[in-house]
Amino acid sequence: MNGLSVSELCCLFCCPPCPSRIAAKLAFLPPESTYTIVPELDPGPGGGGSAAAILHGGAGAPGHWKLHLTDRADFQYTQRELDTMEVFLTKSNRGNRISCMYVRCVPGARFTVLFSHGNAVDLGQMSSFYIGLGTRINCNIFSYDYSGYGVSTGKPTEKNLYADIDAAWQALRTRYGISPENIILYGQSIGTVPTVDLASRYECAAVVLHSPLTSGMRVAFPDTKKTYCFDAFPNIEKVAKITSPVLIIHGTEDEVIDFSHGLALYERCPKAVEPLWVEGAGHNDIELYSQYLERLRRFISQELTSQRN
Repeated sequence: MNGLSVSELCCLFCCPPCPSRIAAKLAFLPPESTYTIVPELDPGPGGGGSAAAILHGGAGAPGHWKLHLTDRADFQYTQRELDTMEVFLTKSNRGNRISCMYVRCVPGARFTVLFSHGNAVDLGQMSSFYIGLGTRINCNIFSYDYSGYGVSTGKPTEKNLYADIDAAWQALRTRYGISPENIILYGQSIGTVPTVDLASRYECAAVVLHSPLTSGMRVAFPDTKKTYCFDAFPNIEKVAKITSPVLIIHGTEDEVIDFSHGLALYERCPKAVEPLWVEGAGHNDIELYSQYLERLRRFISQELTSQRN
């Protein structure tokens, strides 16, 4: 999330802002794509299907795709780990093709994490992190790129964010047959927006909110106390509707989304478990602190398991 200039602040005051405008100014910084997805046709007796047929096959269509990472993806693992990653395109209800990635970190894992990543990154840049995270918390990872990020089509907007995660959720359930009680929704930064929206509508195993925001206006104008009709990303209004256990993680020195946002969501969320406030951590370095993995492991392997037994 980037700050607003004086002229932009004046514009917000002088012109009635709309959610899409706030969203565009506060949140979306899609990077140049760090990967490509190439359809691999199965040359059956009839020569296989066409690339277009696979491309428009939808969430349920198997389709074989090959992931090509550029140097900017900075992939830290070997070909063996790369082979555990499956990629494909699905279509959102707003007509955009959404790039999805399934990382089989742990064969037979009980939980799959549906991960909504932060800003200014795409699946290529996140791929190494997903392998490391999934292996350490004993989960498989499923992720997707928002409209306009990576090779996903369309433009990043608030409405598209909600449609994008819906498409990912449906693909995870239909393509891989994973039931909601085995899905952990994980949102980081701007990724907490689609995560909270989906979690407010569907029950799942659990929800993790990493450096979350309360709303767009509260990020731009920290003194904002209420949610206006033109506000964007109103997590603070939706979090109370979540019926699954919620773990909130926030750094106390977050320079992008103030620590107060995490606190406010924790206080508003009836299903919140013991949060993780990382003393001294900023917006982009929480993962470097040992208590990050420790808290996730305890949440997933002990707290969720004990609730289900």
